[in-house]
Amino acid sequence: MTRAKLKLSAFEATYVPVINRYLAQAVPVDSDQALLADAMTYSVNAGGKRLRPLLTLAVLKTLRVPLTEAHIRAASALELLHTYSLIHDDLPAMDNDNLRRGVPTNHVKFGAGMATLAGDGLLTLAFQWLTDSQLPVAQRLQLAQQLAIAAGPSGMVAGQAQDISSEHQQLELAQLEQLHRQKTGALLHYAVQAGTIMGEVTGETTRLLLAFADQFGLAFQIYDDLLDVTATTAELGKQTHKDAAEAKNTYPGLFGVAGTRQRLREVVASAEQNLTELQRVTGLDTSLLASFCSYFRVKE
Repeated sequence: MTRAKLKLSAFEATYVPVINRYLAQAVPVDSDQALLADAMTYSVNAGGKRLRPLLTLAVLKTLRVPLTEAHIRAASALELLHTYSLIHDDLPAMDNDNLRRGVPTNHVKFGAGMATLAGDGLLTLAFQWLTDSQLPVAQRLQLAQQLAIAAGPSGMVAGQAQDISSEHQQLELAQLEQLHRQKTGALLHYAVQAGTIMGEVTGETTRLLLAFADQFGLAFQIYDDLLDVTATTAELGKQTHKDAAEAKNTYPGLFGVAGTRQRLREVVASAEQNLTELQRVTGLDTSLLASFCSYFRVKE
């Protein structure tokens, strides 16, 4: 195991349980209807990498900000919103997936109507958690505004809409990357941006962190596309080989597997270069954020 992977594993071992514990305890408190609460907690507690809140916390650690419960609440709010997007993405009217994180999807367990409401509940609860935390008022306002932009009709939702409307059409590279910057990259951009907001940094520090975030988000989607054609359902915990069957636009569809692997290497290198430059300019230790790039394991 590489040094970067060891560093990331140690960070995950420390903070994934913190995030999981907070989610498991706090979600039911804010849910007044028993079946709805069950449906919401079912998907939230189904597991997952917790990558987005981990990125937020890693930015704060990099900026030497002592972590508080308010930071954990704000970071966990992003996981609520991410989980809502997965529930709705899996619905019969969307991707009609039956497996997510190795367990039946929410609509398989609770029905499409309750799954839709569970997603609605998590979406709105995310903003409640941002706005009722103990963070400074200015930070709460900025976090809520930027998450709305990232998740809304100029961000993630726009990317999902473009994904649907582009089926059976071959997008060019620039169009494909724009789709994925919105569909997948927008929430990863926000994950890092939330750290800069709570860390109260501006200027070149923010610019380089967000440049890293955008390249990391692009790499994440490229890697996801690659796994869809190279991994098994058991390995991913969700159905694979669906993108080609549904005529979706993907990197392997445009470049083939070998070309996609090369593109992934290039984008990861660009993400790492932004962190190298940040460390040179600010003197900050960026090794924790750089360790997130070890997530992308490119097999030959």
